[in-house]
Amino acid sequence: MKPESKYYSLTEARAKIQGYCAYQERSHKEVVDKLKEIGLIEEARDLLIGELIQDNFLNETRFAESYVRGKFFSKKWGKIKIKQGLNRHDISSYNLKKAFAQISNSAYRECALELAKKKVDQLEVKNLSPIVIKSRTLRYLASKGYESDICYSVCEELIPYR
Repeated sequence: MKPESKYYSLTEARAKIQGYCAYQERSHKEVVDKLKEIGLIEEARDLLIGELIQDNFLNETRFAESYVRGKFFSKKWGKIKIKQGLNRHDISSYNLKKAFAQISNSAYRECALELAKKKVDQLEVKNLSPIVIKSRTLRYLASKGYESDICYSVCEELIPYR
């Protein structure tokens, strides 16, 4: 049996969505999806989204910057993977550029180098050939979302003559 769906008044929906946005940064797409899930009509959704923006509960730039910080500094993702994640949230190109400006080129390269060192150390224990180590390291960095030029330069630095 399907449970009965609850209908929310505008006041109840406002309180619910404000709590949803206050819990963590949300994208406009997530909020719209949540309001659709609640069952609000389009006019009510537009009204609430306008209020959320005005009351600073919802801010696409702040969401994008928070997302980039979290994925890069915590999960060590590269820009390609982060951008794919942000594209799922329909983030504008202006906000993408602004969010990626938080990552300096030196910190980005240093992070890729750190990941590659760990991977190379892990593979060298297995006594694999240098070519295999290099290819697996390249594949690993690419899977983390790093651009191919960064991957190749980092691997050349770590495994120069192999």
